[in-house]
Amino acid sequence: MDRLRVDLGIIAGMVADGSRVLDVGCGDGALLKHLAATKGVDARGIELSQAGVNACVAHGLSVVQGDADSDLADYPSGAFDYVILSQTIQATRHPRTVLQQIARIGRRGIVSMPNFAHWRMRLQLLLGGRMPVTRALPYAWHDTPNIHMCSIRDFAALAGELGLAVERAVALRGDRARDVSPSSASANILAEQAIFLVAAK
Repeated sequence: MDRLRVDLGIIAGMVADGSRVLDVGCGDGALLKHLAATKGVDARGIELSQAGVNACVAHGLSVVQGDADSDLADYPSGAFDYVILSQTIQATRHPRTVLQQIARIGRRGIVSMPNFAHWRMRLQLLLGGRMPVTRALPYAWHDTPNIHMCSIRDFAALAGELGLAVERAVALRGDRARDVSPSSASANILAEQAIFLVAAK
């Protein structure tokens, strides 16, 4: 089996065996395939790109083409144990609504995202006066899929506004990961990415 990216491996570790999982923005299905093979989950996915859907179906995965901004409303409340949004929330048009839907249809949500408050991004903008390009965010401003820039503290604040408890927060810097407080100032500066396990209070 192909080796998972570090962030996907951490997400997989948060998912209980035999659970019902919906991966929103599942891409080529690498995470779903891993979860089905190693944890026996009931793995479902929703993916915007036809190429991603085709790749998932070719691997025997149950994935439909859909848009997180509009199609999550069609799922019944409490339909899944986990709803995963991996590196996708910053590319949605309405992240607040998407997060509300995730909390409604899943007992727990797992959200990973790039941290736009990372020190390299701050420094590039301060010294260069241009929108940052880093290894974690390798896009120029005019062709990036990211339309809502968010920091670790921003996400934690939004979760609080929506009545969601952050049960676990993991900060990633390259291949290194550590559990952090979602309000941590140092994590907000040093982490390139973050993963949150959230649930309704």
